[in-house]
Amino acid sequence: MEPRITVITLGVSDLQRSYHFYKDGLGFPTKMSPAGGIVLFATSTGTRLMLYPYARLAADAEFKGAGNAIPPGTFPGFTLGHCVRNKEQVDAVLAQAEKAGGVIAKKPAVASWGGYSGYFRDPDGYSWEVLYADNLKFKSDGSVIVDP
Repeated sequence: MEPRITVITLGVSDLQRSYHFYKDGLGFPTKMSPAGGIVLFATSTGTRLMLYPYARLAADAEFKGAGNAIPPGTFPGFTLGHCVRNKEQVDAVLAQAEKAGGVIAKKPAVASWGGYSGYFRDPDGYSWEVLYADNLKFKSDGSVIVDP
């Protein structure tokens, strides 16, 4: 297996609402609409973000009794990360997410690991960390350089 992630699929309770949050609120590009039952967004680095109804995703992945969404306040065991090139962008992205209808879960602050970060939650409760660190290096497409 090649070490890469091609698509991250989020199970969502309201495809239309999540579509507008990511497309209109955060500016994720797509030519798809919720009318097709699934939405795939492009990113500048090639990884794709897909939205699919929660119950249908759970059934497709063969989870039994998955219900219709993550119960409120339940940690799903992962977060999504968005690395930025300067500290001011952390504040700006969090403000953009809040304006789009996201919830600020953790206000930006100096992190225990030395960087600067904060968290927002999307309409289904998925957590995004927006972070900056002095030692991050970026490619021209915005992806983070990781030395092997």
